[in-house]
Amino acid sequence: MISIDGLGVDFSGSTLFKDISFVVNEKDRIALMGKNGAGKSTLLKIIAGAQKANFGRVSAPKDAIIAYLPQHLLTENNRTVFEEASQAFAQVLKMQTEIDELNHQLTIRTDYESDEYYAIIENVSALSEKLYSHGELNFDAEVEKILIGLGFERADFTRQTSEFSGGWRMRIELAKILLQNPDLILLDEPTNHLDIESVQWLENFLVESAKAVIVISHDRTFVDNITTRTIEVTMGRIYDYKVNYSKYLELRKERREHQQKAFEEQQKMIADNQEFIERFRGTYSKTLQVQSRVKMLEKLEILEVDEIDTSHLRLKFPPSPRSGNYPVITENLGKKYDEHLVFANASITIQRGEKVAFVGKNGEGKSTFVKAIMGEINYDGTLTLGHNSMIGYFSQNEAALLDESLTVFQTIDDIAKGDIRTKIKDILGAFMFGQNDWDKKVKVLSGGERTRLAMIKLLLEPVNLLILDEPTNHLDMRTKDILKQALMDFDGTIILVSHDRDFLDGLVSKVYEFGKKRVKEHLEGIREFLERKKMEHLRDLEKK
Repeated sequence: MISIDGLGVDFSGSTLFKDISFVVNEKDRIALMGKNGAGKSTLLKIIAGAQKANFGRVSAPKDAIIAYLPQHLLTENNRTVFEEASQAFAQVLKMQTEIDELNHQLTIRTDYESDEYYAIIENVSALSEKLYSHGELNFDAEVEKILIGLGFERADFTRQTSEFSGGWRMRIELAKILLQNPDLILLDEPTNHLDIESVQWLENFLVESAKAVIVISHDRTFVDNITTRTIEVTMGRIYDYKVNYSKYLELRKERREHQQKAFEEQQKMIADNQEFIERFRGTYSKTLQVQSRVKMLEKLEILEVDEIDTSHLRLKFPPSPRSGNYPVITENLGKKYDEHLVFANASITIQRGEKVAFVGKNGEGKSTFVKAIMGEINYDGTLTLGHNSMIGYFSQNEAALLDESLTVFQTIDDIAKGDIRTKIKDILGAFMFGQNDWDKKVKVLSGGERTRLAMIKLLLEPVNLLILDEPTNHLDMRTKDILKQALMDFDGTIILVSHDRDFLDGLVSKVYEFGKKRVKEHLEGIREFLERKKMEHLRDLEKK
């Protein structure tokens, strides 16, 4: 059992949260929810011991292992993938080495009756008991199982970690955490760099094998599948629900409705009393009543309503200029890097107005295919863009392309046209840019803030072919809902590269699966595709 007691954090004179208390029990799987800036990541860092609170404390048993995966972390560059993942067992292997060394001392020493000899025996006994508590594990087999589950090929095991992108290094760090068998796993956006199959594997691992878990994630399906408890951080305090995310949304809606009703009743009471005070101020016979009501209002604690709900806000892309009937046609498209074949013989036809998903493991060619469409790489075969195709492209590094010298407001104001100019502030608010953020320079924004700003720019440009490569990585659930609705209303063509099942569900009507050096077309939505794939996997297991 891990106890969080009275935690409080102040930043620059303002309180982020105060008096946060709750207990994490074994087998608790907790979703930490709340809008960006509410303090979720800060709370996770404090529990992990990576940051200090101004008030309160975190209490855990002496030998408890708390493992933490932050949003941004790089592994060592001078090890292979397998060596880096094996660092999870560094302490255990160190104990084994110490035991071997002490046993060697016992074989060569002859001072059997000395205090030093007895001290060595006691040390060996204590270390052996501690090592025994970890169980008999085949370390290499465990490392291999976890790495394969997270999407690595065996050929990757001997490659240097420096050869991998930040997303793949994050997987290595996740592997180290899972291998430690910790008492509490803390995960901050773990699915951002995982493909759909790896996300499903992680879900199963956390449900079947993990002890206690606290996760921050904007992947609604992932959160629903793994958690049984939801803690919301809002306006400096928490609400603890013993339910999963979907049920929590219902309860939170009821809570807000009660809060809103109580707030409105209190405001009416305040207005009535203020009217009475103003009306009878100076009236001798009412002096005591006036004074009593003034004192009552001075002592009154004003009720608050948690989080202003902006989910009703509906954004729309500008009408898309008409393109040809087939914005993208490829015949026998292929790409090789030296001797490495990414995919071959890919023949696809995307019709005007279709919304399609590119899915598959990382490294199978989804982004490569997009780069071919954008004319950024050479390729084999033919690729034809339809008449008057106007592409709006959101790449994974789109945030790095913003003009750092502009403010947040200028970035949007420079491209907004027509009536949309009157809604710039509403749009910025929907994507979590409050009034205090409008005058910030782009250069001081975090990576997540830049991503959201780049997404707003794309929303305002007149295009008829949208290509989005992992657009939801830094968006919270409410903002994703707003973006998803805007994409559903979009009257042009969309290609979505994404591992976010909930975001794709109901949005795309065709799935292109990348894998085994080819691209396969499925005339179905993502839900049907995944259900059928799961059945295929079960049949494959039965065959084996």
